[in-house]
Amino acid sequence: MASQVANWLEERFGLADVIRYVLFRQIPEGVNWWYTFGSISMFLFTLQLATGIMLTMSYAPSPDHAYDSVRYINDVAVFGAFIRGIHKWAASGMVLAVFVHMLRVYYFGSYKYPREMTWVVGVVLLLLVLGFGFTGYLLPWDQKAYWATEVGTNIAGLAPFLGTYVLQIMRGGGELGAVTLTRFYSIHVMILPLLTLLFITVHLYLVVKLGISAPPKE
Repeated sequence: MASQVANWLEERFGLADVIRYVLFRQIPEGVNWWYTFGSISMFLFTLQLATGIMLTMSYAPSPDHAYDSVRYINDVAVFGAFIRGIHKWAASGMVLAVFVHMLRVYYFGSYKYPREMTWVVGVVLLLLVLGFGFTGYLLPWDQKAYWATEVGTNIAGLAPFLGTYVLQIMRGGGELGAVTLTRFYSIHVMILPLLTLLFITVHLYLVVKLGISAPPKE
């Protein structure tokens, strides 16, 4: 029965050749563990999506209830502290993994022709990962999160010419408040994940199409 279903799907989608090309393509000689940080970043992002969805089921994005909802996740919800711990530490791990991945690409010269666009898309993904960290830091709505965001938005407001407007857009007004928290939550759980999935798709397409660069030789 399972084989019949598989054959039925294969006749209509023809995925076998695609899977074979993606998973069993040749890679250059000398590829080592330094080349695994892209996959590690992808795994951590998937982990972040899964745990983030679970956290949204108990989190309340309002100044009156945000802190209490985080305490509920930590103290009452089944496996809540465990899931939040994974989400927190995987976020730090993802920043580190993406950074090391890009250092490897730069050091090995993998950003050169014909992979310039792969590098550019990777830079965008790094900025999106940093955006996850910045917007997610406010969500617990405790003293540390509040004042860290106050400092971060003030730094953005110092940008020449557009700084004042950037500050107003980020905070949703002159000061941090309910609009800021709602805006950061929306960016964190909707806008950034969609953009990240889009750019990951483009990045993986370019990696598969152009192949992996060989390690540099003396």
